[in-house]
Parts: sequence; structure tokens; C-alpha cells
Amino acid sequence: MHSFAWTQGKADIALGLVAVGWGSSYLLMKIGLGGMGPFMVIAMRFLIAFAVVGAVSFRKIAHTNRVILKYASVLGLLLFGLFAFLTHGLETTSASNGGFLTAMAVVFVPIINAALQRRMPPRPIIAGTMVTLAGIALLSLRGGLELHPGDALCLAGALLYAVFIVATDRLAPGIDGMLLGTWQLGFAGLYGLVFSLVCEVPTLPQTPAQWGAILGLAIVCSAFGFVLQPVAQPHTTPEHTALLFSIEPVASAVLAFFVLGETLPAQGYLGAVLVVTGVVVASLPGREGDQAAPGLDEPVESMPDGSVPVM
Repeated sequence: MHSFAWTQGKADIALGLVAVGWGSSYLLMKIGLGGMGPFMVIAMRFLIAFAVVGAVSFRKIAHTNRVILKYASVLGLLLFGLFAFLTHGLETTSASNGGFLTAMAVVFVPIINAALQRRMPPRPIIAGTMVTLAGIALLSLRGGLELHPGDALCLAGALLYAVFIVATDRLAPGIDGMLLGTWQLGFAGLYGLVFSLVCEVPTLPQTPAQWGAILGLAIVCSAFGFVLQPVAQPHTTPEHTALLFSIEPVASAVLAFFVLGETLPAQGYLGAVLVVTGVVVASLPGREGDQAAPGLDEPVESMPDGSVPVM
């Protein structure tokens, strides 16, 4: 029996599948929200994902220590927070908009790192940010300069997602990434359950479609992406990874069109193109003399939940 040998082509295909899976998360969250509160959607998604990944890595669980639990509780809180913003945002905006706006995390990460290090972001980041902001304006502004509330929440989620990535980058080195990632899924689900009990009337999925959506979020979008992405990413380049992840918002829009019948106005399609273009531009390597953008090119071990992104 021959062991599986990774090549860059195989890794790119795997990451493309992960990106499409994550793109489906916006559609699945919209379906899940049809009969459940946002916090219960988060709770079930991450608790089931925690159980699935924990079952796969159960032998490692015995090696958990207090440091891992402490860091996982912090990262799990950030993970819960970003999905709280995103899930509430999807109650009042389209799955398509949610996907494109969340892609802003790719731009936010190096900007946050540049601010922490008190230096200017690399030139591609500045250019990509300007293009992406123009795209967001076309996607989200309604009747003048008023930002749609759901879109604003999705943008807040993207910003918190970037904070989550930066925090993971700083906390994870020297710690077992699989254990840290597994436990942060569990903590995110636990926080969701607590908030659901306090702020909502907790309900389970009521229809086969809702159960399918929750299981899809847990297994495909969280557990599958969590396991496959860290394994595949070291076998390709950061530039390929960023380009492949730009498929995610496109996949969300395509799936929303075919399943939910969502369409965008003409300016929305132009905005979507600009958002993806800005994300790709921001992912380009800077000129010699520009520092690389931390958080995009870091080894995957430093971001066990899946770099950008893990929807």
C-alpha cells in the first residue's frame, strides 16, 4: 500500500474544495436561521464540529494542558464573537453580501499587524484595500451613504475575524495546533449555548433542511475545513492559498443564486468583482523593501483554525 504523496496540484485542489465548502456556509446559515436563533446555530455548529474533530483526534486529547485550555478559551471567544456578528448580519442581508464582505478579513489582517508594529502596510495591501472599499460601497450602500445594518454586522464580523487570526498567530507558536484548534471549536460552541440560553428561546432544527444545514455547517464547513486545510496548505505557496480562498465569496454567491434565488443589482455585481480583485491584489507579494504581511504568509501551524478563513 502506497502512502498518499502531496503535490502542489493536489494541495491546490484540496484548498479549492475547502474554499467552496466555506462558501456554502453563508447559504447554510441562512437556512438554519429560518427556524433557530443565531446563538443556537453557532452552538450546534461548533459543538458538533468539536465532537467530530475530537473523535478523530481523541488520542491527542489526553495531552491537553492548562495553557492550551486557556488560549483555546480566548480564541474560542473571538471565534464565537465573529460568528455572532456574521450570523446576526445574515438575518437582514443576503448570503451573497455576507460572503463578499467577510472576505475583507484578508485585507484587515495585515493592516492590524502593521498597526501593532507601527509601520505602513505593504503597498499591495494599501492598493487592495482601496479597491475593496470601492467594492463594498457598491455592494452595501443603499440610498446614499447609509450602510445596510446587516452588511455593517458582517463587516464587524470580518474585522473580528482578522483579530482572531492575529491573536492565533501570537498565541499558537509552540502549542499543538490540532489540540488548540479542537478545543477552540468546543469553547465557541459552549459560549454560543450559554448566550442562547440567556438571550433566546433555544430550539432545535425543525425540518430536514434545517438539520441538513446545521450538519453541513458542522461537518463540511468546520470539521472538514479544519482538518484538510492545515494538512494541504504547507504543500502550496501563500500566493496560491490566498487566490484559492478568494473563491469562497464567489461560491457563496453562486450557491445563493441557485438555491435561494438571490440576485444582485448591476452595481452589486461590479462591487463583488472589485471585492475579489482587492483581496487578490492585497495577497500579492510586496516589492523588495516591503515587509511581508504577517498573518497571510505565516506557517499554518501558527493558525490552527485555518488562516483565512474557516467559515
